[in-house]
Amino acid sequence: MNKKNVKRGLLPYVFLILLIMVVYYVFNVVNEKVNTFTYDQFINELNNKTVTEVSIVPRERAMVYEITGKLSSYEDNESFYVKAPLSDEVVKSILSTDEKELGYKVDWNTDPESSSFMLILVNVLPMVILIVGAFFIFSKQMGSAGKSMDFGKSKARLNDEKNKVTFKDVAGLKEEKEEVRELIDFLKNPKKFQKLGARIPKGVLLVGPPGTGKTLLAKAVAGEANVPFYYISGSDFVELFVGVGASRVRDMFKQAKHNAPCLIFIDEIDAVGRQRGTGLGGGHDEREQTLNQLLTEMDGFGANEGIIIIAATNRADVLDPALLRPGRFDRQVTVNLPDKKGREEILAVHARNKVLAPTVTLSNLAKRTPGFSGADLENLLNEAALLAVRRNKDSITMSEVDEATDRVLMGPAKLSKKYTEKEKKLVAYHEAGHVVLGLKLDDANDVQKVTIIPRSYAGGYAMMIPKEEKYTSTKKELIERITGLLGGRVSEELNFGEVTTGAHNDFEKATKIARSMVTEYGMSDLGPVQLEQQEGGVFLGRDYNKSRNFSNEVAHEIDLEMRKIIDECYENAKKILKENEDLVKLIAEALLEHETLTKEQIEYLAEHKEMPKEETSYETYSMTELRMIAKEKGLKGYTKMTKEELMEELKKI
Repeated sequence: MNKKNVKRGLLPYVFLILLIMVVYYVFNVVNEKVNTFTYDQFINELNNKTVTEVSIVPRERAMVYEITGKLSSYEDNESFYVKAPLSDEVVKSILSTDEKELGYKVDWNTDPESSSFMLILVNVLPMVILIVGAFFIFSKQMGSAGKSMDFGKSKARLNDEKNKVTFKDVAGLKEEKEEVRELIDFLKNPKKFQKLGARIPKGVLLVGPPGTGKTLLAKAVAGEANVPFYYISGSDFVELFVGVGASRVRDMFKQAKHNAPCLIFIDEIDAVGRQRGTGLGGGHDEREQTLNQLLTEMDGFGANEGIIIIAATNRADVLDPALLRPGRFDRQVTVNLPDKKGREEILAVHARNKVLAPTVTLSNLAKRTPGFSGADLENLLNEAALLAVRRNKDSITMSEVDEATDRVLMGPAKLSKKYTEKEKKLVAYHEAGHVVLGLKLDDANDVQKVTIIPRSYAGGYAMMIPKEEKYTSTKKELIERITGLLGGRVSEELNFGEVTTGAHNDFEKATKIARSMVTEYGMSDLGPVQLEQQEGGVFLGRDYNKSRNFSNEVAHEIDLEMRKIIDECYENAKKILKENEDLVKLIAEALLEHETLTKEQIEYLAEHKEMPKEETSYETYSMTELRMIAKEKGLKGYTKMTKEELMEELKKI
């Protein structure tokens, strides 16, 4: 720790102790009652033998004795004070007589003025205390004033060398790492680029959904290049006072030029880089001035000065066009959600410090988590680890991974929520409808897991993922996806003759797909025309409205086409479920008994018309769990058995 900081930290405590001492002294002096006696009164009290205590201090300069003391009738805070001549015989006799003969206590003190140390202590120490106290108060005031004048200083922080991130810590972003590798080469060896007249991009904009690793990638660039790395958030520029943000931008670039070559990372740049001159209530003067200064600084410093700016945002659509022109953010790198291979690599990075059971394979887990970002995958493994600790297990098993996946997607299970028998049966048949359509339709989403245990606002749910990860979808795939979503409602209608509110989320997804097919993808009788497109206002938020490029008559035709697609899918779902009525019933009954079915159990059930026999693998259980199971099954002598012996005996039961 810095010695200067230690001294500053101790100074307030020292001052506080001195202040307490002064207050204590003043308090005692104020509350003490002192009676001033004449010399005759003092002699009378001595003669009456009412004196219980005497303290005598000689004052040679004044030629007197200062006498203080107490009488028998005094209270604790009461005393008397009297002066006697230095030649007084009475005082001399008191000093020369034994206390037992006198009958009261006598205290003799030397003259404090005769000691130079005491003289300094009495006369100088109060002044020192006052000066130190005044200095402390004024220094604090000046420090506060300095901070108030420090608005224009940059809040960009220099990355700690101890926490250096490299490309080894960034998984699943192979193409993105190749895009930024040039920046590392330039920061390490700029002359190689200058020799051929090449100009490295001054700014790189990382665009992508939240949690995909944009900040981590920027840190890895700085770590690989081994150059100073300044990082700041876009919101750190914006303050109440107009001009403060622009001043901070200037100061940030001034620091960067002194440490070039270096890298500046601005996270969430859309907080300061939004398009100017838009919005309902006019512009924001402070934000716009900050953006203007940023544009000037980026385009102002000379070529190849060795300063590269990396910014990250998930709202590139709201950024000012001037910010994206060549000479500023020359290059945009899209950081997408990882594919299966990328997810497996990310899981491997986050599983380094976790104890996974042999039954947990990262490739299977990656296959079951499409659409998960890097942050989601890290959270999934962390939740699984927390569950394993909560269950007192020695390693993370597939049971914890399954539960963690459900918690990330839908929230914790509502185990305390109790169904009525009718409601439970309705939910089971609803989910069975989704499962059967997933099995019978080639291009419908594949059901990985189905459960009737309520989570969040859902009474049950089926985890459906595409059979293959694709960037495009055919019309047939979309139709069958809608059909699969409608399977729950159709199953309710066929088996109970009534419908519930449980399909509202299915309808929301199905309607969105059908409308996109008609208005955006050109997959209807209206032809290959884009009739709607997303148009989120810069200050109104994403998806606030959609631009309409059609008349009211065409709007009516869109509604008819949507209804036609939904009706056809509904009738197709009804036909398939009627043909597979026995399979629906079989899966629903299995759900009522087991509550949760995995993909493997569903496929076995569809093929063999019965549930697979459970073979418990006790290898993943902790010793505590094994003993609990042995106690429940009535196994004798289990407390003296080793783990291997316990597992063998339990398998025999």
